[in-house]
Amino acid sequence: MQKHLTEHERIMKRVFLLMAAAILTVAAACTPATDSSSTYRIRNADKVQIRMLDSVNALRQAAGAQTVQLNAELTAAAATHSRDMSVQNRPWHFGSDGSSPLDRVTRAGYNGTLLGENISETYENEQQTLTAWLERPATRAVILDPKAANMGFSWFQEPNGKIWWTLVMGS
Repeated sequence: MQKHLTEHERIMKRVFLLMAAAILTVAAACTPATDSSSTYRIRNADKVQIRMLDSVNALRQAAGAQTVQLNAELTAAAATHSRDMSVQNRPWHFGSDGSSPLDRVTRAGYNGTLLGENISETYENEQQTLTAWLERPATRAVILDPKAANMGFSWFQEPNGKIWWTLVMGS
């Protein structure tokens, strides 16, 4: 039995395919630095942030949403949470002090509205992390939220190579 797609489903399928193509294009252009043990090591933080921003904006444009700008306060909140997840050794949205994403962006001085937070652990690099976020409706919705104007993105890499990722969107 063949299912007929609605117009909305066809558009969403097209958007998803365009997003996947954009990620693959950016990922193919990126050659991550590795050490002799072949563990991915983040060596140039600025390039990682710019690659993520460019990828997110390409996806947002393909979905018809405005581009976002990196925001220092949201990035500070993301960095704090990434390190704290490492300390707790678990990926979740609450800090070891009981803080929520809203608490963290407020503490960091962000005056806008928090729209959402995506978190991950142990993905090989930022492109694989973004791909994983796009596969889940809730985390994809954070990335593509049409109200978003600002993005914070950071990580914490443990000495053993494990990486804790945090992306925060705000308006």
